[in-house]
Amino acid sequence: MDELTSVFIQEGREQLQAMEAGLLELEQRPDDHDNINGIFRAAHTIKGASGVIECHFIESFMHKVENVLDRLRNGEIQVSGELAGLLLRCCDHLGILMDVLAAGIAEPAAEVSLAGDALQGELAAHTSDATATAGGSVVEAEADVEASGGGVVNTDSWHISVRFGPHMLRGGMDPLSFLRFLASLGEVLAMETIPDAMPAAAEMDPESCYLGFEIRLQTRSSKADIERVFDFCRDDCELRILPPNSKLAEYVKLIRELPEDDMRLGEMLVRCGALTQSELDEGLLSQQQVRLPADAVAPPQPLGEILVEHKVVQKEVVDAAVSRQAQVHEKKAVEARLIRVQADKLDQLIDLVGELVIAGASANLLAQRSGQGELVESTSILSRLVENIRDSALQLRMVQIGETFTRFNRVVRDVAKELGKEIDLVISGAETELDKSVVEKIGDPLMHLVRNSMDHGIEPGDVREARGKPRRGRVELNAYHDSGSIVIEVVDDGAGLPREKILRKAIDKGLVQPNQTLSDQEIINLIWEPGFSTAEQVTNLSGRGVGMDVVRRNIQGLRGSCEVASVEGSGTTFTIRLPLTLAIIDGFLVGVGRAAYVIPLDMVIECIELKGNSAERDFLNLRGEVLPFVRLREMFEVDGERPARENVVVVQYAGQKAGIVVDQLLGEFQTVIKPLSSIFRHLRGIGGSTILGSGEVALILDVQTLVQRNARREERDMNTPAMLRSTSQN
Repeated sequence: MDELTSVFIQEGREQLQAMEAGLLELEQRPDDHDNINGIFRAAHTIKGASGVIECHFIESFMHKVENVLDRLRNGEIQVSGELAGLLLRCCDHLGILMDVLAAGIAEPAAEVSLAGDALQGELAAHTSDATATAGGSVVEAEADVEASGGGVVNTDSWHISVRFGPHMLRGGMDPLSFLRFLASLGEVLAMETIPDAMPAAAEMDPESCYLGFEIRLQTRSSKADIERVFDFCRDDCELRILPPNSKLAEYVKLIRELPEDDMRLGEMLVRCGALTQSELDEGLLSQQQVRLPADAVAPPQPLGEILVEHKVVQKEVVDAAVSRQAQVHEKKAVEARLIRVQADKLDQLIDLVGELVIAGASANLLAQRSGQGELVESTSILSRLVENIRDSALQLRMVQIGETFTRFNRVVRDVAKELGKEIDLVISGAETELDKSVVEKIGDPLMHLVRNSMDHGIEPGDVREARGKPRRGRVELNAYHDSGSIVIEVVDDGAGLPREKILRKAIDKGLVQPNQTLSDQEIINLIWEPGFSTAEQVTNLSGRGVGMDVVRRNIQGLRGSCEVASVEGSGTTFTIRLPLTLAIIDGFLVGVGRAAYVIPLDMVIECIELKGNSAERDFLNLRGEVLPFVRLREMFEVDGERPARENVVVVQYAGQKAGIVVDQLLGEFQTVIKPLSSIFRHLRGIGGSTILGSGEVALILDVQTLVQRNARREERDMNTPAMLRSTSQN
């Protein structure tokens, strides 16, 4: 694939996303003309760029789409759910055509071509009616002229205001000759003589001209053609030419279709024909002649205001040009701030930075062992620079999750129509950033959760009204940062999870014994079991028992967790916690025996000394708060005796605190995460490994597992009768 085609595919997909997002908003705000214009520009850009790379199957298809959007933009057809759905299906087909182009195939397959032909047939139904509905539009004006055999449209004509100078007659020019020539361009509908400059009879000079005229001219000529009639007397008359109402819409349309070049306001008005070059020159001259005092700091009067004051162009046309100019400048500014880099190059950079971090740690360790002050100071500066480089490199891979969230607007719309439900999607925290690799892999789990919320959670409109709820259901996607992790919530205000039904289904499948007692949360967690489903029948969306276990497994593969909370009758909340990055983190290095472990620094709250009277207990009193803890020495079966002085690292995850008892506190450490081999996947409490400055391997603790382990132990102790607990302690 050549570079030009590669750039088109990349930018074309961006335009396609913008087009789809605009179409989804179109149903909610059908009168938003800026949105309609944005959809048209995206389609127009794709069509034009496909012609540049000579991809004719995309160009011809988008030409039909553009025709419909053009009529929609001009008000000739109205927004409807059917039309929006058709255009969204056209977006889907365009995505398929881009995949064909990306695969290097010369022409799409037969079934793809047939699908495109069917869509073009549906589009044709929206372009066959040539009757305009917008009053005063260009199409309406032209239709009126053609209907009258090229006759007169009395309400839509050019208005020409001319004041001849006093020296016209002395120069041998007859004002009437100009008016007769003007009539050759079309039909003069009305002409009024303006004698306001005529003096009293005693002061009148027979060789001077005092007349002016207000003329209404029906013509198909341009403004420049009309102005050329007065070329010979242009310097000795005041001339103003205002276009008919039908021209206003045409000028605005031409301005919106101007190329995205850095044009000045006057250039844009001249380019579309709303202004002539001489009118522009006069306006610029007037702007320069209005001199401000030397000490004034106010900017000069805008050219657009001067042109409107001189009555050579309408304010609506100037406003359209200013708006177009602002759009182009904003887009250029955004493009100037962005640079496209291939993802594999970024990954290579992160790998190199990781090796740099390890080498820097090694140099720092050797410097400390040498005891040379200057060397230690030099390596500390180096470590600080490496840390800054690490942060900057990781920031390059951070992307906003909003792009992933916005894709679900289309999903919610289509699934709601399929289910016959009314559902709104509410997005918050779209600006939250996390690692690109995490964003790429979280899309499928979120898709399962959103579709399940719509299918199982949200009730039909009639049922909701009977329960006193709003008819329209609500699905929320929220994202925010918490304790070094990113939290993503999928919330619905539906019926909630039916605990009795879940328990009954689990007993039928043999997952739970009939006489077994489970807490509410344990019953809810049964939905994560493989093959579990409460659906009565298999549909396109659910019922096959595949999905929720895959969701949890994929999220755990990202070193994350997924929890569910539900209130019957009120709704369900799925909470996903993910690490910000999968590459490099700040860690807190601890030691147990001869082994070293790393705790993610963002989860560390404080470090305290473990008192001697806590030797036989697995919890302590932390300023009036019960803090359960886990001993790494016992958990990992580290040989050797406990040291005389042990330390507790207090960590927090998902709002829960726990303690980790270690032998030594070794300080902060930049950690390059190295994944463990698949043969270690069964290990609990270990999230990866890293290489120390000495070359030794240190294990990275999975704080999530440790905290949940303590929480389960605490919950088990609370459910155990006090007598049994005292017996076991004795």
